[in-house]
Amino acid sequence: MNIRKKVWKLVKTYRLENLSCTSCAAKFEKNVRGLPNIKNVNLNFGASKLTIDGDVSIEALEKAGAFDHIRVYPEKEKIKVVPFYQRRQTVETAFSLLLLIAGIIVSFQASETNPWAITLFAGSMAIGGYHMFWTGLKNLREFQFDMKTLMTIAIIGAVIIGEWREGAVVVFLFAVSEALESFSMNKARQSIRSLMDLAPARALIQRAGKLIELDTEDIRIGDVLIVKPGQKIAMDGTVLRGESAVNQAAITGESLPAVKSVGDEVFAGTMNEEGALEVTVTKRVEDTTIAKIIHLVEEAQAEKAPTQKFIDQFAKYYTPAIIVIAFLVALVPGFITGNWELWVYQGLAVLVVGCPCALVVSTPVAIVTAIGNAARQGVLIKGGIHLEETGQIKAIAFDKTGTLTKGYPEVTDVIAQGTILEEEVLKLAASVETMSQHPLAKAISKKAASTYPSENFKSVTGKGAYATVNDESIYVGSLNWAEEKGLRIPEKARKLQESGKSVTAVFSETVLLGIIAIADAIRLESPSIIKQLKAMGIEQTIMLTGDHPTTATAIGSEIGVTDVRAGLMPEDKLAAIKDLQKQYGRVAMVGDGINDAPALAASSIGIAMGGAGTDAALETADIALMADDLEKLPYTIRLSRKTLRIIKENIVFALGLKVMALLLIIPGWLTLWIAIFADMGATLLVILNALRLVKVQK
Repeated sequence: MNIRKKVWKLVKTYRLENLSCTSCAAKFEKNVRGLPNIKNVNLNFGASKLTIDGDVSIEALEKAGAFDHIRVYPEKEKIKVVPFYQRRQTVETAFSLLLLIAGIIVSFQASETNPWAITLFAGSMAIGGYHMFWTGLKNLREFQFDMKTLMTIAIIGAVIIGEWREGAVVVFLFAVSEALESFSMNKARQSIRSLMDLAPARALIQRAGKLIELDTEDIRIGDVLIVKPGQKIAMDGTVLRGESAVNQAAITGESLPAVKSVGDEVFAGTMNEEGALEVTVTKRVEDTTIAKIIHLVEEAQAEKAPTQKFIDQFAKYYTPAIIVIAFLVALVPGFITGNWELWVYQGLAVLVVGCPCALVVSTPVAIVTAIGNAARQGVLIKGGIHLEETGQIKAIAFDKTGTLTKGYPEVTDVIAQGTILEEEVLKLAASVETMSQHPLAKAISKKAASTYPSENFKSVTGKGAYATVNDESIYVGSLNWAEEKGLRIPEKARKLQESGKSVTAVFSETVLLGIIAIADAIRLESPSIIKQLKAMGIEQTIMLTGDHPTTATAIGSEIGVTDVRAGLMPEDKLAAIKDLQKQYGRVAMVGDGINDAPALAASSIGIAMGGAGTDAALETADIALMADDLEKLPYTIRLSRKTLRIIKENIVFALGLKVMALLLIIPGWLTLWIAIFADMGATLLVILNALRLVKVQK
């Protein structure tokens, strides 16, 4: 069956091609809403995606977008990318240029009113602008005023007053502008397309003892996925058998491959680099982490930033105002001077130069580019509003455990007494603790290189544990327990305890063998991240924790935060965020996306650590750092600030060039080709300026 004749029912999503301007997108959406049997329509300009609730054919949708050659494809159908030089717009523009050059040559050899010259100019206008004329005339009939309407009026006016050459030049320049704008918007959207191509469409599955290759849509939860070295993983799952290094850069932005073994989680779209893996599928294709990222990024690109909302409102009044100004420029000076030809021409030029295209596209193209770039770096920003807010924050609050620290206890210090070595102290302690389930015991066992055989293990509540090791009773427990045995504790052990660490004594019946200090270790990068944030102008960095004030103060001092608030329950953290907002206005909260939910929700920007595979983080946070990597935070703030700066620059470029061109009216120097250059230049300038965001790296 021809897919373009096929009728899709209920809610369907389509990919669009040739959707390059916001006004065209709005008109297309309006046309689709007017089709029969349509209940609801949602058009996402940034992602070039259309969602429809209704009974409609692709053929009918393409007819609704015929005014701008919009092509419609089912969401899962891969869009064939046509090279720039082969695109319809490019070919028509090239033919228009050839006829324009020929017309100019004839007009210079004879005159501009020569029939052959007029024919060539008319041919150039017809080939380069017939789509524009057709749409412009229809818009005039319906009293809709967009760029094509204004251009149509201007070109018809130029022909009436005999400016054939200028009319042809303007049409050619407009065609060039349209082609380049389409090309630039496609470049801006490439980040999404690259994400969509990450996960394979088919995969090798072991089912009922047989190996079969299936489309990912047909793979079920519980199926076993076979992944060979060098292949991409097609589905989310857990490793059933095998061990390998997996490059997760596409999901988390991490540059180094992660070692995966039995029981570890793997993500669709990541690359298996070394060994073969058998993976038990845990999610359907539409629920994989990469699918959620794509969906959330597309939704983020559809959400309008505050600046964009303002500009959209401004443009509603701006375009009618330009039309009024153009009529006044044509009528008032013409009536006063009697030189109607000059001032009608100036009025037509005002229509062209006043088009709001550059202004309207100035913000969305920057937002689309920034959010796409962030997604490739492993940072999920869930909307333009969050991008703008992040660029303006003055204070950042951090949850301590798992954010500024590693989130699990780790041996930080070993102090041996007498002639015994530090390694021996650890080995004896681990030999006792190997039977214990206490988190501190696990930290000691993990640190020790090896253990001795032990027996007669016994745990003593509130004190520690002991066991027989090498025919001697070895005790591992609190400093108080060691003192009860009559042993003297070194001053250094007390200082470690005062610094917030858990200090354990290792001793026999008569001798103190050593001291082991354990703490939730600070991430190596935390102090440097705080320094970077301060250098970027973040006024306050605050650590919020439920820890004892002594421990919290010691950790906060080592990391370098400006404020520490300790002993906090979840409701206290919420109150702390509200207090900080009163002091500093916009405040970000960085946490794990699951704990401290009230504080994350109340903050101006909630930033979740380790969003990959964590549904709660993906759904609730405003920004998710997909890897458990705090180093992405300065990058995110830098990207947000640069986006804000570029949006402001774009608005200045868009309005500044037009104002400069309009000032040429005063001496009567404004021409149609200057007008189109001003409009085209402003549009291309804001798009190219926004594309600079692609280069912002970690």
